[in-house]
Amino acid sequence: MNALAATSRNFKQAAKLLGLDSKLEKSLLIPFREIKVECTIPKDDGTLASYVGFRVQHDNARGPMKGGIRYHHEVDPDEVNALAQLMTWKTAVANIPYGGAKGGIGCSPGDLSISELERLTRVFTQKIHDLIGIHTDIPAPDMGTNSQTMAWILDEYSKFHGYSPAVVTGKPVDLGGSLGRDAATGRGVLFATEALLAEHDKGIAGQRFIIQGFGNVGSWAAQLINEAGGKVIAISDVTGAVKNVNGLDIAQLVKHSAENRGIKGFNGGDAIDPNSLLTEECDVLIPAALGGVINKDNANDIKAKYIIEAANHPSDPEADEILSKKGVLILPDILANSGGVTVSYFEWVQNIQGFMWDEEKVNAELRTYMTRAFGDVKEMCRSHNCDLRMGAFTLGVNRVARATVLRGWEA
Repeated sequence: MNALAATSRNFKQAAKLLGLDSKLEKSLLIPFREIKVECTIPKDDGTLASYVGFRVQHDNARGPMKGGIRYHHEVDPDEVNALAQLMTWKTAVANIPYGGAKGGIGCSPGDLSISELERLTRVFTQKIHDLIGIHTDIPAPDMGTNSQTMAWILDEYSKFHGYSPAVVTGKPVDLGGSLGRDAATGRGVLFATEALLAEHDKGIAGQRFIIQGFGNVGSWAAQLINEAGGKVIAISDVTGAVKNVNGLDIAQLVKHSAENRGIKGFNGGDAIDPNSLLTEECDVLIPAALGGVINKDNANDIKAKYIIEAANHPSDPEADEILSKKGVLILPDILANSGGVTVSYFEWVQNIQGFMWDEEKVNAELRTYMTRAFGDVKEMCRSHNCDLRMGAFTLGVNRVARATVLRGWEA
């Protein structure tokens, strides 16, 4: 099931549980604005190349829209639409004053030089600069983009609107980025996992973890879980997978991965088939890579007791049903990986105030937001007698629906 179908299905189920008016339900599902632009740039060899850029602005009932920009060859309107919608519910679950958006350019960033990426980013910004803004829509990095991409967007946007550091988040710290932003999604995963395990009188220490994906989120989650006393026994990335039942040396693995552009060849454990990683024996499974990796084909074989969705949409609805019958608890993506957007919100607040927080304050505030969001989701689970995913969706959808009605959506 593709991301848009799965997200819409979860939304409709939540709307039904909440007893939403059918006209309001339809209004909440339709994006506020969809943007599609052509970006033509001169390549380094002098030839011209054209790329298609997208920005879907889903909902602004609770505040300016917020969401990443990804550079990936498979960026298409359906996926961007689903991710923009997920951002709307995610920001509402985290209870930060934003709506959802998402964007991207259909390109293979690995095939472009730094100067080509810069030209592409600047042309894209020129095409959308009057549709984004500090109080309108605030982009952030995503797959294939980083703090440097945000620096180029900030610079290009500022040529039209004056110096505006709050127009993007995930910037370099030198340009008003927030301390603690780099680790924020991984740290949020740690705090959310702690909250879930505490419900069952357990802690991070002594639990066996498997992490799929060793990018920004997976590597930070691994380091922080390791520091908290958790045992990370297997990890995979695009180059391969490694397992050590006594626990991997995460510091060495991070070093190896940086030096060798992947974890393949790491000698601190046994190489295993990356496809079998999800079904290895463990207590907590953290998918932190692509969407749709847990599906009806492998759900029956998953042995983890808890799944923490650090990636966007890693589990299909069919897999959800199989896993809940097995008694596996799933902490849904719109709660588990909301640490990144929460610290992005802190970055935006700091930019608007013109006042920098220290890292301890950022991390302490993040813990407060993540723990409170988990409590709010549990409250919805009790009210509607549903699982954590529906608890999170009903919480997010209810907050957006209430804001929409209060603002006078029929006026």
